[in-house]
Amino acid sequence: MEFTYEPYDVAVIGAGHAGCEAALACARLGLQTIIFTISIESVAMMPCNPNIGGSSKGHLVREIDALGGEMGVNIDKTFIQSKMLNSSKGPAVHSLRAQADKAAYSMRMRQTLENQENLTLKQTEIVDIVTENDRITGVKTITGGIYPCKSVVIATGTYLKARCLCGESITYTGPNGLKAANSLSEGLRNHGIELVRFKTGTPARMDKRTIDFSKLKPQYGDRKIVPFSFTTDPESVQKEQVPCWLTYTNEQTHEIIRENLDRSPIYAGVIEGTGPRYCPSIEDKAVRFADKTRHQVFIEPEGNYTNEMYIDGMSSSLPEDVQYRMYHTVPGLEHARIVRNAYAIEYDCIPARQLKSTLEFKAIHGLFSGGQFNGSSGYEEAAAQGLIAGINAAMYVQGREPVIIKRSEGYIGVLIDDLVTKDIREPYRMMTSRAEYRLLLRQDNADQRLTGIGHSIGLISDERYEHLLQKEEQIRKEIERVNSVTIGAGASVQNFLKEHGSEPLRTGTTLGELIRRPELGYDVLGMLDPDRPALSAEVTEQVEIEIKYEGYIKRQLRQVENFRKMESKVIPDEIDYNQIQGLRLEAQQKLAEFRPHSIGQASRIGGVTPADVTVLLIYVTQYNAMKAKQNKEGN
Repeated sequence: MEFTYEPYDVAVIGAGHAGCEAALACARLGLQTIIFTISIESVAMMPCNPNIGGSSKGHLVREIDALGGEMGVNIDKTFIQSKMLNSSKGPAVHSLRAQADKAAYSMRMRQTLENQENLTLKQTEIVDIVTENDRITGVKTITGGIYPCKSVVIATGTYLKARCLCGESITYTGPNGLKAANSLSEGLRNHGIELVRFKTGTPARMDKRTIDFSKLKPQYGDRKIVPFSFTTDPESVQKEQVPCWLTYTNEQTHEIIRENLDRSPIYAGVIEGTGPRYCPSIEDKAVRFADKTRHQVFIEPEGNYTNEMYIDGMSSSLPEDVQYRMYHTVPGLEHARIVRNAYAIEYDCIPARQLKSTLEFKAIHGLFSGGQFNGSSGYEEAAAQGLIAGINAAMYVQGREPVIIKRSEGYIGVLIDDLVTKDIREPYRMMTSRAEYRLLLRQDNADQRLTGIGHSIGLISDERYEHLLQKEEQIRKEIERVNSVTIGAGASVQNFLKEHGSEPLRTGTTLGELIRRPELGYDVLGMLDPDRPALSAEVTEQVEIEIKYEGYIKRQLRQVENFRKMESKVIPDEIDYNQIQGLRLEAQQKLAEFRPHSIGQASRIGGVTPADVTVLLIYVTQYNAMKAKQNKEGN
C-alpha cells in the first residue's frame, strides 16, 4: 500500500561522493532536501582506493572547494599522508594527492550530512521516479512510500543491478558486499532512459602484520603539507604522516595470470560491461603490456585504526585460489594474508549524451544526475558532477539561471562537456591531457577561477569572497612592484647570480626579469629585494607563476577568447537538424542525438566536421535573424 510522505524540494538518490555534494549544495542553498542511501554506514564510502586527488583529480577537488563543496574540507580533516605530485614539472600539472583514513572520511562526511540544516538522511531503496507530463513530481521507495519533490538528483554510483565477480563466483551485491539496487533500473527504462553496463574493479586487501616491509621501498609524504581546501589553515595540517610502500610484480606473477586467463570473467566472456582503459586490471596489464617484466604495486594503509593494506596496481577478478598464488609472488607479500579478495563489479549507468550541460536529463524536467551513474570513474569526478547536479537542481527549483562551468574555466567544465558531447564507451577518467587550457586551469588558482561563481550562487560566504578579492589585489600590486624594481649590475648582484648558477648581468634589469629565469624565483631573489612586503605563501606563489609564465598565459588567454566566441553562439532548442541543407547525414544524426547548446559544443561532437560547423553556424545566424524579425513584427 502506497503512502505519501511530507514533500521536499530536492531528493538525492545515493549518498556516495556525488550524492553527498549534491545534497549539501541544495540544503546550503536553503532547499528542503532528502538524501536516500541503501545503507547509512556507506555514506561517502571509499570502496576502492584509499585516497583523494592525484593527477588532474587534485584539480577537481580544488575546484569543488572553490565552488563551496565539501570534499576538500573533509580530506583535510581525515588524511594520513599528503603529497604534491609532479612537483618537479611545471605548475600546470602539479596535483595534490592525499591518503585517507577511509573510516574517518566516511564518518566525518556522515556527521556533516546529519548536522546540515535543511537536510534529511534516509536509509531505504528508491525503486522509481514519479513524473507528470515529463516533469519530476517525486520518488518511490521499495516499501511503497512516495516522497513528493520538485527535483531529483540520481547519484547511484555502482549499485544499479550490481554484481561482483571473483573468478567463477558471482554475487549480486554492490561494492563491499552491500545490497545492490535492483529495481530502479527498470523504473528508469520505463521513463525512456537508456542504460548501459560498465565495469570496474578493486584489488585485494592484506593484513599489515603479515607483510614483509623489509622488501618494500617506503614512499613518504611531503615535508610541508599543502591543504586541499582554501579555507583550511595550512598550519593545522602539518602533522605526522604514515608511509606507503612500493614493490613490483615479476615474471612469475605474470605467468600465473596468463595460465589462468580462461578463468578470469573478463576474458571468459562472463563480464558484459566495459572496463576502464586507464585503470586496467592486472590481467589486462599482463596481456596488453606483455613486454614488461614488472609493474608497480603500491601498498597503502586504509586508515589509522585498521591493519588492512590496499594493494594498489593489482585489481583483479581472477578466482580466489589464483589470487592467492599470484599475490604471493610479489616481493614482500610472500606470506601475506588476504583480508578481502579482489573482485570486479558490473553495474548499470547511462550514456551521458542524454544530459544537458547542466546535468539535467533532456527528456525529463527536474531530473539531474551525477557521478559514476553518468559513465565516469573516480571519487573526484563523481563529487564534481554531484556538486554541479545539486547546484542546478537548486537553480531549477528556485527558478534561477543554471550554472555551466566552461572548458576554459575549470576541469569540471572539461569533465562534464566531455561526458555530454562524446560517445563514452568506457568509464571516463579525468586527465590533464584532456584540458586544452591547462596552464590557466592550475590547481593553485582554482579559487581565482571559480570562487566568484560559488559566491554568486550562494555557496561561498561574503567573508570568504572578500578574502579572495584582497588576495587578488595583493597579487596585482606585487606583480606591478617587482616589474618596476630595478636591480643593478654591481659586484654583489653578480656574485649572487653566480652562486645560483645564473648568467651575469650586462646591464641593470628588473626584479621581474630575474624571476623569469628558470633557475631563479621569487623566494630566492628576496635577498636582492630588501623592501619586499610581507605576503602569504598563496600570494607569492601566484606572483611567481604569473610572471614566469606570462607569455604562455597570454597565448592561452587569446585561445580562450576565440573559444568563448564559439561558445556564445547558442543553438535554439527547437532547431530541426534534418531541415538544415548542406549538413551531412552523419552530422544531422549526431547533432539530433546530442542536441548541443552552442556552436562550440557542436564542434566537439564526434562525427561533426568543421564544414558541418560552418553550415550550422550560417543556419543558426539566419534562423535567429528570422525569429528576431518575427518577434518585432508581432509586437
